[in-house]
Amino acid sequence: MAQMNNTENKDSLSSNNQLTGVQLFSMTTSMVMTVYGFAAFAKQGPTALFFLFLAGILWFIPVTRSAGEMASVDGWSKGGIFTWGRHMLGERLGWSALFYQWIHITVGMCTMMYFIIGCLSITFNVPIINTNPLFKFIIMMIILWGLIFAQQRGTKVTGKIAQWSFTIGVIIPVFLLLFLTITYLVKGNPMLIKINLHTILPSSWSGNVLVGFVPFILAFAGAEGSATHVKDLKKPSIYPKVMMALAICAIVSDIIGTISIAATIPNAKIQLSTGIVYAYGALVQQFPWLNVTFVECFIGLLLAIGIIGEISSWVVGPNAGMYEAAKEGYLPDSFAKTNSYGVETNVMILQGVIVSIMAAVLTFGAGGDKSNLSFQTAMSLTVALYTLMYMLMFVSYIVLVLKHDDLHRTFKAAKSKVMRVIMGILGLVLSAFGFVVTFFPPAAYTAQQKHTYLTLLLTAFIIVFFIPVIMYQFHGNWTLHRHDKSEDDLHHPIH
Repeated sequence: MAQMNNTENKDSLSSNNQLTGVQLFSMTTSMVMTVYGFAAFAKQGPTALFFLFLAGILWFIPVTRSAGEMASVDGWSKGGIFTWGRHMLGERLGWSALFYQWIHITVGMCTMMYFIIGCLSITFNVPIINTNPLFKFIIMMIILWGLIFAQQRGTKVTGKIAQWSFTIGVIIPVFLLLFLTITYLVKGNPMLIKINLHTILPSSWSGNVLVGFVPFILAFAGAEGSATHVKDLKKPSIYPKVMMALAICAIVSDIIGTISIAATIPNAKIQLSTGIVYAYGALVQQFPWLNVTFVECFIGLLLAIGIIGEISSWVVGPNAGMYEAAKEGYLPDSFAKTNSYGVETNVMILQGVIVSIMAAVLTFGAGGDKSNLSFQTAMSLTVALYTLMYMLMFVSYIVLVLKHDDLHRTFKAAKSKVMRVIMGILGLVLSAFGFVVTFFPPAAYTAQQKHTYLTLLLTAFIIVFFIPVIMYQFHGNWTLHRHDKSEDDLHHPIH
């Protein structure tokens, strides 16, 4: 009877964890699709379409398929890149990959908060919060620590808020932007850009021009996070179709945002943190009965709500992986604890401290009111760290395919082994390409701006690069110390 009950419980648990393709699509969409990169895309003009093809097809598909295959290997469903990396490349590189994945979002949060502040500066007509470094930093801290504090009683309610925020702040604005852009073009209004083969291809293949590829990598990053749910799908074979649908939706959404901004706002006047809001203002001018200022204020508020919801999701998500690593001795004992609600409070606080330091460096280091410079630097640092993780992920995948084809898995990226290797190499090459061009200052920058950009970016990157290497030296001591305590002493969540 007991055995029968256990079987029934397992069956019930399995059915509760099963996902449909639509559910997986929705989960991944909330991680990948966003609007704060639209202005950065528009800065590239028609060349954005070329970069979207590189990132959305040639890079995104290898990312999702290789991650899906690794997640489907028996015993690899938990831990993500931490598990994949340490099995294929060793403990040190597996830990480093996890750390870079975790810390990239600590920089990415700065980019998101810059966007929120830009939107709020328009909504409440207080431009000083977007131009004065001190005011900007104070508001960033209120947003960050307010969200961390809100997570401390569990994430169930916060998850619902994040879902609503995504609908209010991403879905509605994107569809409204599509409607306004189509109406604008149908009425015969002129476009400020010309789209043809000559303008779509980069004007030159120098690093200063190709650095424009950076925000496009960021736009499609994060999808590997849902790969661990491949085994939860009722039909694992539909995984590539779900990811292809996501790639198409993300590309279409990005094209809408890019063209709507580039076609209505002169390139020199596009602000990275506020460009999309002013695009709405320019587009609604075709409707005399609509108040442009009101629309800009309203859209700014919607977009701010959407990104606040996205940050709240990122505050919770990556910390789960670090908590698991802490339990295995990759962090000191205190980080292997949760509060009475099962929340990884200490890991969140660590994340918050790092975000605060990064925010201070990027906000005050850029100097004056150079909001574009701090935004671009934050975005580039995010991509540099994330592509570093992706390079380790693709190397892990290539090793898996070439040396461990005997490991059982429920999903394969392609039927042909040669095709799978090509897919891994393509992903590795484009990740390396994205990493390298990150360190080239944009061509439009002055000599002083280029110097500031490189100084900030290189300093922050070098510091972050060596952190997991240094921390790994203490792994043995932390592990031994961990064995001296019972597991109950380390974490005691109450659900």
